[in-house]
Amino acid sequence: MPSQNLLNLEPRLSHNGILEPIQDGWRLMIPAGPAGRYRLSQLDDHMHIPRKKYPYRSPLTLSLRARTSSESAPGTWGFGLWNDPFGFSFGPGEGFFHLPALPNAIWFFFASQKNYLSFRDDKPAQGFIAQVFSSPAFQPSLFLAGLALPFSRKTTRRLLSRVIEEDSAAVRVEATQWHAYRLEWSPRRSRLWVDSALALDSPVSPRPPLGIVIWIDNQYAAFTPDGKLRWGLETNEKDAWLEIENIEIST
Repeated sequence: MPSQNLLNLEPRLSHNGILEPIQDGWRLMIPAGPAGRYRLSQLDDHMHIPRKKYPYRSPLTLSLRARTSSESAPGTWGFGLWNDPFGFSFGPGEGFFHLPALPNAIWFFFASQKNYLSFRDDKPAQGFIAQVFSSPAFQPSLFLAGLALPFSRKTTRRLLSRVIEEDSAAVRVEATQWHAYRLEWSPRRSRLWVDSALALDSPVSPRPPLGIVIWIDNQYAAFTPDGKLRWGLETNEKDAWLEIENIEIST
């Protein structure tokens, strides 16, 4: 079982993002500031690596302890495994570029109220969430989704919901207090635990390979049930941080 020192995690910092060592872990922090500038503090293990070479496949267990500065910080924060689907390693116009892809992820994810990060109407899309996505590399109905986008975003969203498997559940803990988080990723199942309680048990399993991501930023994105697309950067009235410790992974 590798320790955190053997995970090859590297920092990505944008516009005064800060990464500080703490006992057995790190503090990831973004400073107070206005909207309009992307602020990020991130650790990952796939900078400048093509997706097909990302390091992890199931079965795998990732565990760590974490706490954050606020229950309602602007932007997003979280930790887990993903395929970095957005096309940029971090922020618009910065970092390593690769083509966008459909999402594959298993993670604990916080999203502020400006976000709507679900393709389904019956799953939580904001707040603190245990979440899993599984998507194919290619699916013929994506052509239809692309053709529909200029005319009906609601139709596009409905088509994407048929292609992208998704499951999630709200996590009801005080995130400002230390908790133990564990992700269990197997080829046909995903289980996410908080302390010793099962937060999500799902038949949805992301497609490999994936990489570790731990972050906090001031970004929001939304694709709402009524077809509205929104993206932007939020104001931070205060410094915001995420602390993690005792990160371990076993395969």
